[in-house]
Amino acid sequence: MTAALPAIVIQEVAPRDGLQIEPKWVGTPDKIKLIDSLSAIGFARIEVSSFVSPAAVPSLRDAAEVFAGITRRPGTVYTALIPNRRGAELALAARADELNFVMSASETHNRANMNMTHARSLASLAEISGPAHEAGALLNATVATAFGCPFEGAQPINKVLDIVSRYLALGADGITLADTTGMANPNQVSQLVARTLLLVPADKLTLHFHNTRGLGLVNVLAAHDAGARRFDAALGGLGGCPFAPGATGNVCTEDLVNLCQEMGLATGLDLRGLIDVSCRLTGLVGHDVPGQVAKAGPASDLHPLPERLRHSG
Repeated sequence: MTAALPAIVIQEVAPRDGLQIEPKWVGTPDKIKLIDSLSAIGFARIEVSSFVSPAAVPSLRDAAEVFAGITRRPGTVYTALIPNRRGAELALAARADELNFVMSASETHNRANMNMTHARSLASLAEISGPAHEAGALLNATVATAFGCPFEGAQPINKVLDIVSRYLALGADGITLADTTGMANPNQVSQLVARTLLLVPADKLTLHFHNTRGLGLVNVLAAHDAGARRFDAALGGLGGCPFAPGATGNVCTEDLVNLCQEMGLATGLDLRGLIDVSCRLTGLVGHDVPGQVAKAGPASDLHPLPERLRHSG
């Protein structure tokens, strides 16, 4: 008898990564309602918003108000993305359970995304670690463009691993490897995940894939086969990086949950509930969203026979 496959932990990032690139303003009450709906479904982690310059990401300028308005579900970690010490101070004041610090493997992308050199970003992380832990918050550190940069191209594995080691030395509790631009392929994913798991336990490592070139779910499976167990995803496949040309949406949450369900991988998430919430996104953002399962329905859905066959024979 085959042993049950281990569970996959799916972390929802639509309220932050999903909405940050949307041209239509999504009102604060609507953001709160979306997050509360996601909490009710039972996510272990929800990335609520980011404390970055409102001039850089105006769609998330209400981060503090959103954090203040959500109903927090016991057992769910509510995360804020932060680029520097000021962002961390604002996130801690908003009672974020986890701070998600971001620096790009590519220095060029880091300058475009964070307006900082690697040295300055790492100095910021050093300033953030102490106050975060003193406040009782977790500190996750993300390596953006870990699988490729639209300006510099592929990033060497040893360069990414060096950044991971620096993050850990500066007090990071968890690590995320982000395919910010959707440039990853399964072979590359397998190699980098296997090497990273020598430094980071599987329950502390998150993979963040975009579906820009249609490889998002394939890369999830490659990472899972290499030992990864935590993955970011965005409801409806929303999202993209404002500072990476062509970087379209994230791996779609309900598509990923459907895949896991079909393969017997437990996620603890209600697929029907996810589809219901996803179907409301079009009205929220004002356009169709990339997710497939919400349109087609789960593969387990059966349909009645055509009328002409019901009465034949």
